[in-house]
Amino acid sequence: MGLSAAEVAERVADGRVNDVPEAPVRTTGQILRANVLTPVNGIMGALLVLILAAGFPGDALFAGVIFSNSIVGVVQELRARRTLSELAVLSAPRARVVRDGRAAEVGVSEVVADDLLELRPGDQVVVDGEVVTAAGLEIDESLLTGEADPVDKDPGDQVLSGSFVAAGSGSYRATRVGADSYAASLSEEARRFKIADSELRAGVNAILRWLVVIIPPTAGLLLLRLLATEDQWPEALRGTVAAAVAMVPDGLVLLTSLAFITGVVALARRRALCKELVSVELLARVDVLCLDKTGTITTGEISLASVEALDEGDPTDALGAVAAADPSPNATLAALAETHPDPGWEVTSTLPFSSARKWASTDFAERGTYHLGAPEVLLDADDEKNRRRVATHAAEGRRVLVLTRAHSRTHDPEDLPDGRVPVCLVLLEDTVRPDAPEILDYFGNQGVELKVISGDHPATVAAVARRAGVPGAAVGIDARELPDGGEALADAVDGASVFGRVSPHQKRAMVAALQARGRTVAMTGDGVNDVLALKDADMGIAMGSGSSASRAVAQLVLLDNRLATLPRVLAEGRRVINNIERVANLFIAKAGYAVLLTALVGLLGVPFPFRPKQLTLIGTFSIGVPGFFLALAPDDSLVRPGFLRRVLSYSLPAGVAAAVATFTCYEVVRRSSATLAEARTAATVTLLAVGLVILLMVSRPVRAWKLVLVAAMGLSYGAVVAVEAGRQYFEMDMPPASAWVATAACVLGGGLLVGLLPRLVTGATTRFPTPARYTPGDNS
Repeated sequence: MGLSAAEVAERVADGRVNDVPEAPVRTTGQILRANVLTPVNGIMGALLVLILAAGFPGDALFAGVIFSNSIVGVVQELRARRTLSELAVLSAPRARVVRDGRAAEVGVSEVVADDLLELRPGDQVVVDGEVVTAAGLEIDESLLTGEADPVDKDPGDQVLSGSFVAAGSGSYRATRVGADSYAASLSEEARRFKIADSELRAGVNAILRWLVVIIPPTAGLLLLRLLATEDQWPEALRGTVAAAVAMVPDGLVLLTSLAFITGVVALARRRALCKELVSVELLARVDVLCLDKTGTITTGEISLASVEALDEGDPTDALGAVAAADPSPNATLAALAETHPDPGWEVTSTLPFSSARKWASTDFAERGTYHLGAPEVLLDADDEKNRRRVATHAAEGRRVLVLTRAHSRTHDPEDLPDGRVPVCLVLLEDTVRPDAPEILDYFGNQGVELKVISGDHPATVAAVARRAGVPGAAVGIDARELPDGGEALADAVDGASVFGRVSPHQKRAMVAALQARGRTVAMTGDGVNDVLALKDADMGIAMGSGSSASRAVAQLVLLDNRLATLPRVLAEGRRVINNIERVANLFIAKAGYAVLLTALVGLLGVPFPFRPKQLTLIGTFSIGVPGFFLALAPDDSLVRPGFLRRVLSYSLPAGVAAAVATFTCYEVVRRSSATLAEARTAATVTLLAVGLVILLMVSRPVRAWKLVLVAAMGLSYGAVVAVEAGRQYFEMDMPPASAWVATAACVLGGGLLVGLLPRLVTGATTRFPTPARYTPGDNS
């Protein structure tokens, strides 16, 4: 019966509801603190206090970075949180409760204490409880305990939230709900929004840690030297602040987060739910994509092709009875039930299908025990005639099951009895997704190795894989013959593309074997038998129509079940990785030339070449504004490993080139008849021009819009200094004609050094591979 409406209302009033905490979702206050109270904002804020204390409020222009970083970061994260929360409702697990004698689906948070909940294969246990009824109920608790084998559950046994139904069906009564239940951490996993670790973030954080070590002593050296040479301490502090502002990569963290967030939101619009920001990056780094056949390569819809009787006469009644006996029929039994009516046979016991044993059984008293499942398991080893029939049908791409009957019984229902007689072959057909060949061909061309791992007959899996265009699908490997683990398993998995009769734990082991070889593995699946592999893969991808357990553990959920979304995920990941690399090159080159200029000034004891406001102007037009456009620009160029090494090997030599050219121009002009203000103006023009060369170099492959962007930045700077008010505010005086000759020569030399020095020093280059785009007509 379950609870009545009045009993439910009483428990709601008492607060005995499954009020799942929403801690995994960052609150608005947490978002504000995370984006305002950042190390970069703290450094810039301290420099703001120093420049105001020195009496130069006009040089506080750099403080605008504090507000822009905070506002843009907060707005974008709030927008992403809203989008993902709305979308995650479709992916969140539901609970089937029995109330007033009727079963109904409710949200997880609507479950109350003492509710009676139904369980079916693939369901996630959403609250802790006690089993009331069980029909071959097996619960997989591996996500909680690490125990590999499913646990049989009988009435009176306890079930824990976070586990899932591996086989069978039943019901249980809720005993612990809300914060007391383990579901508090898993049942609303789809709403989780967090900034996770990734290679990109690790690289950016490593750069910031080094700068924290480098900046203080360098700025301290400069301050001491300027105090010794300047007439007044405010001027010395002014020069030190100018140097420190240039050394801080003020927009790097913001643009990194912005690139991730816009990628997540872009995928959400295509109904692909990312559980973490890093999910956008992961697929772009994947070099092995493991595909489950059913529901991934195929549509998941199973149709009955035919029934081939063997030695037991007409199998119609037997098939109808087996299909009707299971209280929670899977897709295969549902297809049988459509064409085979229930003859009304008396059922004494049932054992539901399990992916581990590959068969289900039903006992019909005096009529015997019927087993339906994999022919390789149920047929006798010496039954060559029927095994040849199975092989013929499997080679044609059909899924083949066999129905056997036995009059003898075993003490343990999970043991197969002797004397099984084949009754018929059940031939099922899968429908390959229309877009699968094009999509899989795309991944193959991008250097992603494809592996199909399925629980079906190896020949069936291979036939479907061939229809889908999977390379190396001529032969399917029977996973039952694979080694248990270690290097032998890794060799076997590396050497083939199609595997059949794979158990859930073998899928997990195969993923681990590939990872042990240094491969980055993505796993797609939709069933309960895919959960362990989805959880352990570098990136788990679940279908929205799949089991709640698979959706709970996957990092990416394709809510519309469209395989065609994956190339878009790959493109977004490449856009994020490639654009963050470009932006990082700009900011680290800036930090590089600032550190070197500061060191040169400190060692030689000359006035600092810039005012803080002048460096802000340079940074805005050569890094800040163009960096924003580069971070969000489309780019699906192939991703190369070694982000941090590659960034440092280009940006540091480029920064050295910019510093050498700028300091040379500054010293040449300063030692001529020009004034110090005119020398600083010449240095500003040189550094901006060389900075635009760096911008153009890191923007490759060059597109028309990138040339327009570089030209617009140069013209914007020219517009600022062309007007008298701009020159006065930024303290720039036009140098004499002779100084312009020196400036032009230094810009030319600096540009050549930017192009040559990285190659000469390390062989580094910012050239990116030609993009390979996927533009299917049905996925606009």
